[in-house]
Amino acid sequence: MLAYILRRVALMIPTLFGIMLITFAIVQFAPGGPVERVLAQLQGQGDGALSRVTGGAGDLGGGMSANRTGETSSKYRGAQGLSPEFIAKLEQQFGFDRPAPERFAKMLWDYARFDFGRSYFRDVSVLQLIRERLPVSISLGLWMTLLSYAISIPLGIRKAVKDGSRFDLWTSFVVIIGYAIPGFLFGLMLIILFAGGSFVQIFPLRGLTSEGWESFTWGERIVDYAWHMVLPLTALVIGAFATSTLLTKNSFLDEIRKQYVLTARMKGLSERRVLYGHVFRNAMLIVVAGFPGAFISAFFTGSLLIETIFSLDGLGLLSFQSIVGRDYPVVFATLYIFSLLGLAVNLLSDLIYVWIDPRIDFSARAT
Repeated sequence: MLAYILRRVALMIPTLFGIMLITFAIVQFAPGGPVERVLAQLQGQGDGALSRVTGGAGDLGGGMSANRTGETSSKYRGAQGLSPEFIAKLEQQFGFDRPAPERFAKMLWDYARFDFGRSYFRDVSVLQLIRERLPVSISLGLWMTLLSYAISIPLGIRKAVKDGSRFDLWTSFVVIIGYAIPGFLFGLMLIILFAGGSFVQIFPLRGLTSEGWESFTWGERIVDYAWHMVLPLTALVIGAFATSTLLTKNSFLDEIRKQYVLTARMKGLSERRVLYGHVFRNAMLIVVAGFPGAFISAFFTGSLLIETIFSLDGLGLLSFQSIVGRDYPVVFATLYIFSLLGLAVNLLSDLIYVWIDPRIDFSARAT
């Protein structure tokens, strides 16, 4: 098993390299990079990013005003009327004065040491940005996964036992409807109904905590946090438990029909003991082993729109804003962390398989 783990860890390196290389290559051909964004803002389309970018560039702003005469050819849109010297200084500030292979090699070396640099358009390090947004994404991902499993496992077992009954039919209808409704649409409906949209205002509309949360007692903090999490988690869980419910049901149905279950029943064992003493461990192999993957999926992809709707500053929203704003250090850093965690979770899922069922031996696989 140790050899298998080491082999999987070694394979993570070329996988990460490939992911970062493909993304880096795509970004080189993507229009509207950070330089073009600043140039567009110089042309009067806003100055929010400009003040942060040019504020620490010494005579960059002065060079702009002094050299803004005549027309110059440039590979950047919006560079008309700006001198080549100014464009060169802007490229140097963003690091685009060096060849792409050199920039990529430096990025890999820095990322190997978890040095992600600073944001282009925020006066803060990328690592600090991620640390600030991480608790929100962890809260949403962890609680959504736990709640969806807490609902889907008992419901899936009950549906397997009552297969074909009226209970199975109407719960299947509810599960399918919940799966069909997008989480963000359900979130909007919750806001309209319960957050002061058009009816009543029971729950807060934004954030994870209230103002003055630091001065609350621990009991008040827990209540306030739970109060803020009700609507976002409901919107996330409503569709998340559908897949695991049906997976649990089908897994139990497969096991219930096997010969060892019939033998246990013929020995006079109670249905409860047969179900939870014999069937449960085998049937839950796929469901439980998929827990890390479900958490990562919710953590990275499932909460972007929910974070936006409920104004929650998580990693999903940060990644989206960085892509739109061409803040490449944040984009590449979040991609690197997401990919690294995804690969680690895949390995963890395999190890959980072995822990649940020792008969599985990944180390016996051929290299």
